Amino acid sequence: MPKKVTPRRTLAQDPSSIRDKRPRPDWPSDGAIFDRDCTRCPRLATFLKQGRNDHPNYYCAPVPPFGDPQARLIIVGLAPGFHGANATGRPFTGDHAGRLLYRTLHRFGFATRPESVASDDGLQLVNCRITNSVKCVPPQNKPLPLEIRTCNRYLTTELQKTASPGSVLLALGSVAHNAALLALSLRASACKFAHGAEHPLPGGLTLLDSYHCSRYNTQTRRLTDAMFEAVFRRAAQLLQAR
Repeated sequence: MPKKVTPRRTLAQDPSSIRDKRPRPDWPSDGAIFDRDCTRCPRLATFLKQGRNDHPNYYCAPVPPFGDPQARLIIVGLAPGFHGANATGRPFTGDHAGRLLYRTLHRFGFATRPESVASDDGLQLVNCRITNSVKCVPPQNKPLPLEIRTCNRYLTTELQKTASPGSVLLALGSVAHNAALLALSLRASACKFAHGAEHPLPGGLTLLDSYHCSRYNTQTRRLTDAMFEAVFRRAAQLLQAR
C-alpha cells in the first residue's frame, strides 16, 4: 500500500496552536509591545471566543505585528479582518485588502513575494513592518473608540522601540492616522488625515496617509492601484533620501 502522507498543518489550521505559548517567528518577546493573551477589551475578547467556537481552525487571537523590528517603513492598519489576519495570524494575509497591499509592497521592493496567503508561506518584508491600531478583530470590522485607545498602549511601545529618525509611518485610513498620532503623544488636530498627505513629525519621522486598501474603497474606486502606488513611491523616495 502507498505510504500515507500527513499534510503539514499551518498555524491557522491547528487549533491546538491557539493555546501554545511557545515563541514563534516575528512574535515580539516584550509583552509591552504585544500580549497574545490580552483581554483588556471585553467585547473583543467575547467576539474572539465566539470565533474560536465557530471556526476552530482559525487563529482567533490578538494578531502580532509582522516584519523587521528595525524597519524604517512602518505601516499602521486598522484591525485584523475576520477571514484574513484573524484566520491566518498575520496582518493583511488571506483577505482582499492584503492582495493590493502585498502586491504593491513587492513592486517597490518591500516584500519578497507579491502575495501573502499563509503565515508560513515564506514571504518576508524588506525594511518594512506592518502593525495594526487594534490587535483583535472587531465585530463588523469597526473597533470602538475606547478599544482603539485601550489597544494604543501596544502601538505606543512598539513605535517607541522601532521608529527612529528617518522612519516613515504609513497610515492606512483615518483611524490608523489618529492612532499613530496618539501613540506619539501628538494631537489629531495637528495633522489632518487626507489621502496622499505628508506630515513631518518630531524626532525626524514622517507620517504618510492613504485610504485603507479595503474591498469597499477599491471597488468604489475611492482608492485605485495608481493612487496607492503613488503613496508607496513617495515612501520609497523619502527613505532613499535619508
